[in-house]
Amino acid sequence: MDNQKLKDRILKVLGESKVGSMATVEGNKPHSRYMTFFNEDLTLYTPTSKETYKAEEIEKNPHVHILLGYEGDGMGDAYIEVQGKASIREDQNLKDKFWNEKMEKWIKNPQDPNFIILEIKADTIRLMNDDGEPETLSL
Repeated sequence: MDNQKLKDRILKVLGESKVGSMATVEGNKPHSRYMTFFNEDLTLYTPTSKETYKAEEIEKNPHVHILLGYEGDGMGDAYIEVQGKASIREDQNLKDKFWNEKMEKWIKNPQDPNFIILEIKADTIRLMNDDGEPETLSL
């Protein structure tokens, strides 16, 4: 598959899948949790709180691994593996853009000083279970 077709397939998975797992590193061991992701041209964003382990872990080591797309329908479900670097963003425009009232359980409002957005810039994205061998898009 050429790079543009691969990117298009990856974007399709990202458009259909919002919840995935993100692993950070703590003490040389992986630490995974489910997160909600938003995509903008292969840059991923996920809202969270400053007062979480993931924020502390990313400050120490920004390397993350994300799985998105597997819906559990069977062995042929397409999904992606993202390896990249996360950074903590606090700009209000991003917070307003990704705010959702369902987040009130953890974050009071978009102006909450503990509300942050994790921005993940991918190094590589690997498309898995998509009619053939896994393929890697290097960025």
